[in-house]
Amino acid sequence: MLAFGFFFAWDIFILPGLLLGIWAQMKLMSTYGRYSRVPASGGLSGAEAAREILDRAGLTEVPVKPVPGHLTDHYDPMRRALFLSEENYFGRSVAAVGVAAHEAGHALQHKAAYAPLQLRMMLVPATNFASTAAFLILGVGFLLTMFGILSPRLFGALLPYAVGAYAVVTLFQLITLPVEFDASRRAKDALVRTGIISPGESAAVSRVLSAAALTYVAALVTAVLELLRLILIARSFNSND
Repeated sequence: MLAFGFFFAWDIFILPGLLLGIWAQMKLMSTYGRYSRVPASGGLSGAEAAREILDRAGLTEVPVKPVPGHLTDHYDPMRRALFLSEENYFGRSVAAVGVAAHEAGHALQHKAAYAPLQLRMMLVPATNFASTAAFLILGVGFLLTMFGILSPRLFGALLPYAVGAYAVVTLFQLITLPVEFDASRRAKDALVRTGIISPGESAAVSRVLSAAALTYVAALVTAVLELLRLILIARSFNSND
């Protein structure tokens, strides 16, 4: 008999990650909102701050471009380009230059061949494939089995592959943590060294970047708990098949 209840009996495991994720997002919005209203003493916009950091590092060929959306800032290592949300691209606040410098920090990592960043880049294709595979096995496979199209025995045999696929996703989240923390460290050092912010503003930038880092911590905790949940589901399902 197909024990569909196993999919819901272990939902308690993902609750802490969900709550942590909500709290991290609220913390980020609150901290970012606060310091987005505080002008940076250097008077530069986020785009200008990023450009200054990149140029001083000899990365004059790395463009800085605006993108729509809220906190959509990112560095694209494949295109070797830095993208800032419009509010941070044009903004001249402590928050804007802090976020911009963080993304520039990823470009500095790329130039230095920072090992965790290199590993994360290598894992991107595998992670994309693994996340799709996990969805197909768990989501589509669940529905096909429920409607009798896929046999329960075959579905049970596929569950360990879903666990393995999600383990790749969890590994990606784990590697992301040192990448993000190191980018923030490089950002704060570069901002003070270039005079974009004063030493007294460093604490404010740290608060913004620390709040952003919490979202990555929450993502890792969520991934670990979800992986544990899938392991328990697979074991329970196959032991009761």
